[in-house]
Amino acid sequence: MFLFSDGLTCYRRVQTMGARVTALEAAAWGGIAAFSLVVGAWLAFRERPVSDSRVGLVMGFGAGALLAAIAYELVPTGFNQDLLMFSAFGLGALVFFFVDHLVTGRQSMGAASADRSIVVGALLDGIPESLVLGIGVAAGGEVAIAFLVAVFISNLPEALGASAFMRAAGHTRGQAYRVWWGVVAVSAVSAALGAVAYKMVPGSEGGYIEAFAAGAVLTMLADSMIPEAYKLGGKTTGLLAVLGFAVAGALSGLE
Repeated sequence: MFLFSDGLTCYRRVQTMGARVTALEAAAWGGIAAFSLVVGAWLAFRERPVSDSRVGLVMGFGAGALLAAIAYELVPTGFNQDLLMFSAFGLGALVFFFVDHLVTGRQSMGAASADRSIVVGALLDGIPESLVLGIGVAAGGEVAIAFLVAVFISNLPEALGASAFMRAAGHTRGQAYRVWWGVVAVSAVSAALGAVAYKMVPGSEGGYIEAFAAGAVLTMLADSMIPEAYKLGGKTTGLLAVLGFAVAGALSGLE
């Protein structure tokens, strides 16, 4: 009896340690995926910053990559057959819209509001994307490389664009870094929570989380990122968006 009890206790300790290791691994991947936000801020605050037209083109490429992530990664299989998936998708859109409204006041689009809107979008899509990454690590024992790369690529122009607007609005380099490091930290914690949730909740596959993320990301793209990219980069932005879609879609197909 004592041997059985001791064995059960050891098994639980090993299981708990395994869950902690998985959560730490997931947190690391979540932080890596979001680190490109900091890289984008560094590019925007260099002594010779990226020109507005190039910012727009990079944002267009990132918008295309995000659209591919929505189409191939975030919209779950059977989406059109599950009413709750549609509800989660719509909820993501509504949450972004109202939080964005509170943060920006829906002023006319410009540096003072576009940067906030894109930061909100990065946060609202970063949290569920990180949860999905964490769930994937816990479910398969390894990260989905294609999804990781797509998130990394799409984060870069988001941060580059928003940080360029921050600079134009008079914010300092330190203020921008604090914002993006905060989003990186939130993303890492969210990935760890996703891994823990998968271990604790039987049958959790993250489908509704993915649908929520898709709704938030698509709203951000239509409301902020694509219009601002076109405004800065001109018609060439459309070509870069298609290229970004193609690259991210190809990466998804490698899985």
